[in-house]
Amino acid sequence: MKETIKWGILGAGRIAAKFAADLNKTPGCELLAVASTSLERAQEFALEYNGKHAFGSYQELFSTEIDVVYVATPHTSHKEHTLLCLNNNVGVLCEKPFAMNQGEVDEMIQLAKEKGLFLMEAMWTRFLPTTLKAQSLIAEGKIGNIKTIAADFGFKAEFDPKSRLFDPKLGGGAFLDIGIYPAFLSLLFLDYPSKILAASIFAPTNTDETTSFVYRYDNESTAVLNCTVKSNTDCEARIYGDMGSIKLNRKFHMATSLTLMDVDGNEVETFDYPRDTFGYNYEIEEVNKCIANKQTESELMPLSLSLKLIHLLDKTREAATIVY
Repeated sequence: MKETIKWGILGAGRIAAKFAADLNKTPGCELLAVASTSLERAQEFALEYNGKHAFGSYQELFSTEIDVVYVATPHTSHKEHTLLCLNNNVGVLCEKPFAMNQGEVDEMIQLAKEKGLFLMEAMWTRFLPTTLKAQSLIAEGKIGNIKTIAADFGFKAEFDPKSRLFDPKLGGGAFLDIGIYPAFLSLLFLDYPSKILAASIFAPTNTDETTSFVYRYDNESTAVLNCTVKSNTDCEARIYGDMGSIKLNRKFHMATSLTLMDVDGNEVETFDYPRDTFGYNYEIEEVNKCIANKQTESELMPLSLSLKLIHLLDKTREAATIVY
């Protein structure tokens, strides 16, 4: 079994920096190389996060003996850069959303399977102890049958047509950027809905500023979800059952605690999972394990789950008339 997993990072932006910081705190791996379109930026990044090599082009990344690449470029480049890595025979952890639509994800998965290479969407909340504990409590019957999920994610951003968040050419907007978190939560706990309702408010650049969406399921449960870049919201998630509920505390997508409540809303117990990382270390550990064991996908975040997620995102965007 491989003792040290050698990582490459493609892209040197804000998310990549957080990921690299957590990579440095995760045993069994090292940051071997980072690539950016700017050599100076790559060199600064490598110096700050203990990367051994820095490159001013993405192709140069593959001149090193890397085991896996974290793709951290804008949404619209995810397919291109994932395929670049796979065509250079290197496995990929690609930042969420996996790509812009299901057609792109299909291409990525097909190539990974043809080449027998590792591929996973970096849906990092899937691996948080709070997520795993919520699943465990539900499996133990602590809240009975799930009847509805309520989750929101919102922050206030000043409108800037030049920023990635408001640029449709870069996949901007609230839904793909942060709406993916409540959408994924509903998918994880209630699977795929039988009916999708959605509505959006759009910025002058035609990216969605706010998207509210409701999912209905054949088992007569619902999910009531919201995302916005126009207001700071509670950023909590509540999973309601017929015998109690679970609250993933603020901010639910990166929660370090969750609270089990009885049917009347009284606190039963709070479970705390403090950490000194941003929370990416859990998915890093999963990838390290998969690469070491020569797995081509994760059992916790399999490609089949990412396919369901991108299909759900596509259909929700369609209902909300979000177009790129």
